Amino acid sequence: MAKEKAAFICVKDTLDGAYPSLVLAINAARQGMESKIFYSFMGMNLVLEGGVDRAKFFPPGVMGAIPGMTRIATGMMKKKIDKANIPSLGELQEVAQLEGVELIACKMTVDMMEIDESKLIEGVAVWTAEEFLIYAKDCQICLFT
Repeated sequence: MAKEKAAFICVKDTLDGAYPSLVLAINAARQGMESKIFYSFMGMNLVLEGGVDRAKFFPPGVMGAIPGMTRIATGMMKKKIDKANIPSLGELQEVAQLEGVELIACKMTVDMMEIDESKLIEGVAVWTAEEFLIYAKDCQICLFT
């Protein structure tokens, strides 16, 4: 019997954009599913060397427009994450790869943003949209996070 498949699409390089795809992909892999995360547009920053360390939290609404609020909100969110014993994004990314989750960079985004593929973290594949869709059409779970 073929292994069930899961795919997650991540297009934001923020804390609230990065955590869901990693947590869901890890849990899909732990349930025995083949699991992949497709990073596109700003999400691509998360699979660049040091990218997860630069992820921020942008408060919604008017609060996000106040100068310096993003820095304060990011610090507060990281403290909440730490207090809840939730691994950092870097740790989750490492766990994901160890658990067999494949991290995939969007070829169009790589080309559009003129990204040097050697700057991608180790183990990241580069796929075209067509390659991702061929995989995704056979997935039992395919979520935009």
